[in-house]
This record gives sequence, C-alpha cells and structure tokens, in this order.
Amino acid sequence: MVLQTSSSEPLWLTIVRLLRWDKPAGRLILMIPALWAVFLAAAGTPPPGLVGIIIVGTLATSAAGCAINDLWDRDIDPQVERTRSRPLASRSLSVTTAIVVALVALLCAAGLALYLNALSFWLCVGAVPIIVVYPLAKRFFPIPQLVLSLAWGFAVLISWTAVTGEISTATWLLWGAVVSWTLGFDTVYALSDREDDLKVGINSSAIFFGKYAPDAVAVFLTLTASLLAYLALNLELHWTFWIPWGIAVTGWAQHYQQLRQEDTPRETYGQIFRQNVYLGFILLAGMIAGSLF
Repeated sequence: MVLQTSSSEPLWLTIVRLLRWDKPAGRLILMIPALWAVFLAAAGTPPPGLVGIIIVGTLATSAAGCAINDLWDRDIDPQVERTRSRPLASRSLSVTTAIVVALVALLCAAGLALYLNALSFWLCVGAVPIIVVYPLAKRFFPIPQLVLSLAWGFAVLISWTAVTGEISTATWLLWGAVVSWTLGFDTVYALSDREDDLKVGINSSAIFFGKYAPDAVAVFLTLTASLLAYLALNLELHWTFWIPWGIAVTGWAQHYQQLRQEDTPRETYGQIFRQNVYLGFILLAGMIAGSLF
C-alpha cells in the first residue's frame, strides 16, 4: 500500500487540506458542543485530562469525517465551485492515501474513547455509522443537514455522560439546542452551494426550504436560544450566563437580517458560519461563568 499524491504539493500539506486543518472553523464548531457539555455536566470544573481527551477526540473524529466525506464525494466535489479544489476532487491525492488517513483518524478516536466510561464508549461507537453514512444522505434524503446535526448531537451525549455516567433532562435540552443550532448554521453553509447542488442533483436544506431558507434558519436559531435559556434555568446558572446568551441572540438576529437581503454575496454565508464559532465560544464562557458563580 503506497501513500502518494499526484501534485507537486508536499504530501503532508495535501493531507492537511484533506482534513481541513487549514480551515479551523469547521473543526472548532464540532468541539464547541462537546465543551459545552463537559463544562455544564461538571458544574464548570471538569477534570483537565477529560477536557484534553474531548478536544483531541473531536479533532480526530472531525478529521475522519472529512476524509470519509471526500471519499464519498470525490466525483461530486469537482462539480461544485467551493469544493472542486479539495485533494480528492482535484485528484491531487490518491484514494488509497485518503482511506489510510481516515482509518488512522478513526483509530486515534477509538483509542481515546477507551479512556471513557462504558456508556460514553458505546455512544462513540453509535456515532460512527452516522459519520460514515452522512455524505450519502444528500443523495436521497431531502434534509441531509439533519443527519449532520444528529452526528453533532453525539458530541453532547458522549461528553456529558463522560462526566456523569448518565443522561438527564439537562442533557437532552443541550442536545436539542445543539441539533437545532447545527441545522441553523449548516443551512446557511448550504446556501453557498445551492446553485451547484441543483445542477448536480443533490439535496440540501437550503434547496428544501427554498425562498424560506432564511426563515427556517431563524426558527432553528430561535429554538436554540430557547432551549439554552430553559437549560440555564434548569441548571440554575448564575446571571452571568445571560450576558453571553444575549450576545449570541443578537448575533443570530443580525444573521437573519443579512440572509433576508436580496442577492446576498456568497462570501456572506461563510462569514456567518465562522461567526457562529465565535458565538459558540462566547456561550461557552457564559456557561463556565454561570456554573462557577
């Protein structure tokens, strides 16, 4: 088995692009729900070692997901403007190399999962099929972003149970907030590809909701804000949480106004996606403060 790249670019740099490590926003936005869960479940003071496992675990899982996604989509990505330069789409990396990278990333994630309790470990196992089949969803399921959202939701279940060993009402509230948040920001992300996806003949929530996509995003983000508020009341978080919560709600309201504009520039969708990373970390700060005080 030979690892190779067909371009003049160094192999390691091509693999970095395969794993999207040159675009950290997408990696961080998976880490955020996991950190929300571990800090809330531990009342603001989780074991540092567990936080480290979760951070590295989300990076490994995200890496595997990117490689698997590009393996499934290597013949679709060349037809989409945003993805045609990806290593497998541009044929600058071999399929064999991508498979090896995906397996290594999965093995790293599996090794880290062994340090978790039994419930968390089996939740990790349960997440794998969703990660593997998610790229196929766009071929037959009208809202593939929902499948991605369910995969994101596992970050909450795994991290929360890693602290408490059980799933509670608060866990499901956070899970619901993360699923709806992911549906919101990933529908925005899908808007940038809507014309290309229509030509290729694949599905997305941006296509499914059509002209109502901005309103659908608003509904998802409103649900996110509502569930986070209910969660804060359920956990009796300190009032300091509500300041970051208010900042996030204000940011989401501004995003809705941007999406409602006619002829929204394509780059705006990417900006909104990246801004959700900042809002996610602002909310994390509020959750930590609200738990500690």
